Amino acid sequence: MENIVNEPVVAYQKRRYTVEEYLEMEKESTEKHEYYQGEIFAMSGAGFNHNLIFSNVFGVIFNKLKGSKCIPFGNDMRMNIPENTLFTYPDISIYCNEIKHLNEDENTILHPTVIIEILSPSTKNYDRGKKFTLYKDIPSLKEYIMIDSEAVLVEANYINEEKNWTLNQHIEISDTFSLVSMGFDMPLADVYERVHFGVN
Repeated sequence: MENIVNEPVVAYQKRRYTVEEYLEMEKESTEKHEYYQGEIFAMSGAGFNHNLIFSNVFGVIFNKLKGSKCIPFGNDMRMNIPENTLFTYPDISIYCNEIKHLNEDENTILHPTVIIEILSPSTKNYDRGKKFTLYKDIPSLKEYIMIDSEAVLVEANYINEEKNWTLNQHIEISDTFSLVSMGFDMPLADVYERVHFGVN
């Protein structure tokens, strides 16, 4: 993660920020930013394939979860991990049972059950590495799914019965991956419907 923030320039020249300062600046910003241990980081924009994959996956999840106790959100929903201070905007997150809001901010929610990130060239190393490490601090998290936007690849991580993270990797368009905690499967053909690689 590079410490580069483009807007608002003057406000972000300070080295460290409180959570309250970050939340206040985020209200006024036209871009989304992550916050981690006093530092603020600009989030990169999403390309065509990224957005198409989001539409495909969110549509399936929304329909599958209708009438259930779980609610899916897109990447405008801000999430906080109090255990390590991270504020971020997952591409897709699923919250079950009662939605818990951050005391200081009703537009920030806590304790997701599932997080899905769509990997872009500029973020895939962060999403697979440092970000996954931070996500593991979420006590309620049961699954972390990463979907590549440049090739057919779904990396489905879930907590097994021994409370360890297990990875199921899918690389064939004929494959199906499981959202174990949600109780349904998703074909990769649905994930990558109308997606053509080489399109940014």
